[in-house]
Amino acid sequence: MSRSISRNVPIGSADPFRFGVPMGLPRLGFPLLALMISVLGAAQTTQPSANFGSVPSGTASKEVLHLTLRDAISLALRYNLGQIESGENARIARGQRLRAMSVLMPQVNAGATENAAQFNAATLGIKTPQIPAVIGPFSYSTAQASASQSLFNFESIQRFRAARNSEQAAQLSYSDTLDVITLIVGTTYLEVIQASSRIEAEDAQVKNAQALYDQAAEQLQSGTSTKIDVTRSGVQLHTEQYNLSIAKNNFAIAKLNLARAIGLPLGQAFDLADRLPYADIHPQMVEDALNTAYKARSDFRAALKVVRSAQQQLSATRGERYPVLAVNGDYGVQGPNPGTLHGSFTFQAGVSVPLFTSGRIKGDITEAEAALRQRKAEAENLRGQIDYDVRTAFLNLQAAQQQISVAKENVDLANENLSRSQERFAAGVTDSVEVVQAQQALASANDQYISSLYSHNLSKLQLARSLGVARTSYNQYLAVQ
Repeated sequence: MSRSISRNVPIGSADPFRFGVPMGLPRLGFPLLALMISVLGAAQTTQPSANFGSVPSGTASKEVLHLTLRDAISLALRYNLGQIESGENARIARGQRLRAMSVLMPQVNAGATENAAQFNAATLGIKTPQIPAVIGPFSYSTAQASASQSLFNFESIQRFRAARNSEQAAQLSYSDTLDVITLIVGTTYLEVIQASSRIEAEDAQVKNAQALYDQAAEQLQSGTSTKIDVTRSGVQLHTEQYNLSIAKNNFAIAKLNLARAIGLPLGQAFDLADRLPYADIHPQMVEDALNTAYKARSDFRAALKVVRSAQQQLSATRGERYPVLAVNGDYGVQGPNPGTLHGSFTFQAGVSVPLFTSGRIKGDITEAEAALRQRKAEAENLRGQIDYDVRTAFLNLQAAQQQISVAKENVDLANENLSRSQERFAAGVTDSVEVVQAQQALASANDQYISSLYSHNLSKLQLARSLGVARTSYNQYLAVQ
């Protein structure tokens, strides 16, 4: 007596599988690092490796943490190593700006001393009999305050302006780092979701393969099937079990990558609270998007600030030839004891003009001009990179939208084909070859469907990054509640 397989799980109707690997990659087991490199190849960041690390926070709790995408990004913006280092770089730039400003401000010092001395007059060349050979010991007290002020120093003025622009560039670089970290965490979060979806897909394939194997074994006992059908279905069952084990391993590694990027306590158990289903968007036109990107991208704005700083550094270097006007003075009191103190003061005003520096200033100018040309070239290169990022994101988004429609239809057809093949095998019209091929076709269709959904969400996140709004608008692009 034969029975039909009833454990087939249609993918398209229940839609349990959300995201997968990009189209064209092998089924199961691709490294996350390779994906990250492809995603962030265009990202402008001074220390890309730091953005994948973090400073683990706190101790792990026994409860399972239900992690939303918003929670993951919030944690990364606090504990990600790239965020920490970029924030400290901004503070270093602030310190350099304060130091450059101090050169232009008054310098005031005060001090008091109590002196005791004795010396040999002969060592000073004094040989007059009326003066003792040894003078002292004697003592006196001194209290003094001094001040100095640069009245005009064009070089220092320009170096302060350059330092101020460098500080602003560092702040913008910090904002860009947060945008890049949002992209990394979002991509890693999607990777965990697609790895979970692959487990569900492979589990369904294992159930189908197990049902086919059981039916082939029953038909062999009843004499309506051959041994080769049992063997063939057994090979398919073990293949799907093998793929399931790979999917589970990839899922565990993807979770470790996410925990590593956001600074979860070491060993903290967690699961994902968001599934991020398909949600279409209608972005602006490419030219409008480019205009938005040039205004919003913090890395491009930082590059323009760096160019401005290099221009002011060149101006400061040329200012080394200009005169420097400064004043300084001091006032104090001196005397053998506090009751007999007398005032004393000095005041100086001077101008310094470099007449001959043996080519030092010319060398400094040559170096500053070369640095300025480098910064300008880097800024223009970044302008071209932004154009590439925006256009590539639009192309990927359009392709992903088309792939979703085709993949959904392919899953429906593959499910129908598998059902008919199962019925034909149960009726004895065909052997297990047709059913195994139908199972493989369904697995491939599921893989494409998962990949297209994953690619669609990833392309939306990349578009947000290319426009410079990933950190502020990721929830709108990914339809996060």
